[in-house]
Amino acid sequence: MNFQPYVDMLGKWLITSGIPIIIIVILLTLAFKFANILIEKYFNNIIKSSKDTELEKRINTFKSAIKSIINILVFIVGMMMILDKLGIDIKPILAAAGVVGVAVGFGSQRLIEDIISGFIILIGDQIRVGDVVEIAGKSGLVEKVDLKMTTLRDIEGNVHYIRNGKIDIVTNKTKDYSCYVFDIGFSCRENIDEVIDVIKHTAEELRNANEYQDDILEPIEIFGLDKFSDSIVVVKARIKTKPLKQWVIGREFNKRLKKRFDELNIDNSYCSLNTVNNSV
Repeated sequence: MNFQPYVDMLGKWLITSGIPIIIIVILLTLAFKFANILIEKYFNNIIKSSKDTELEKRINTFKSAIKSIINILVFIVGMMMILDKLGIDIKPILAAAGVVGVAVGFGSQRLIEDIISGFIILIGDQIRVGDVVEIAGKSGLVEKVDLKMTTLRDIEGNVHYIRNGKIDIVTNKTKDYSCYVFDIGFSCRENIDEVIDVIKHTAEELRNANEYQDDILEPIEIFGLDKFSDSIVVVKARIKTKPLKQWVIGREFNKRLKKRFDELNIDNSYCSLNTVNNSV
C-alpha cells in the first residue's frame, strides 16, 4: 500500500495549518502567562506603595476579576485564529452564535443576574479577597471574587461557591475594622466596680504588649452592667481591632482575664462569649 500521498498530504497540512496552529497555541500560552505576570506586577507595585490593608484587599479583588476577564478574551481570540487556520469560516459561526444567543437569552437570566450582581459587588467594595464575610447562609474567608461567583473557605476548610445573583445580604466581619465583643459573668457577691477595674487593667496590659499593640486600635470600651439575676452579674464590653485580628486578640484576652480572675479569687461561674464585627 502506497502511503506517500498521505505523507505528502500530512506534510502539506503541517506547513499550511499544523505549524501555524502550534505557533498560535504557544503564543496563546505565552499570552496567558505574560498577561498574568503583568497584572500581578502592576497591582503588586500599587500594594507595595501603600500600607493600607483595606486598599490591598480591594486591589487583590480587582486583580482576580481582571485576570479572569483577560484570560477569557485571550482564549476567545486564540480559538478564532485556530479555527481560521483550520479553514473554518468563523462568520457563519458568529452569526449562528448571535441567533442562538437571542434564543438562549431568555434562559440565561441567572448568568446575567450573576454578572450584574458581581459588577455591583466589585464597584461597591462590599466584598474583597481576604475579608471574612457571611453571605447566602455561609461564612468564611473570601478567596476569590469575579463577575459570576464568590468563593469562600470556612474554618473547617470547606470551600463554598456562591453565585453572585444569590447574594442579597452581605455581613462583612472585617470591613475597615473589627470588634471583639464579650459578655463576662461573675457572682453577684463580687464588687462590680472592682471587677470592671480588673477587666480594664487586663485589657490595657494586653494593649501594651509588644506582640498585640499594633493590632488593638483603641482602649477597651466598657458598656456596663448588661444584665443580672439573683446570682449572676453580666458586664458587656468590646475591643476594637484591625480587620481579622479580633479572634486572636479575643482569645488572648480571655486567657489573661481568666488567669487574673483566678489570682484574685473572683467567681466567674458564668461566662458567655460572642465575637462580632462592627464597621459603622
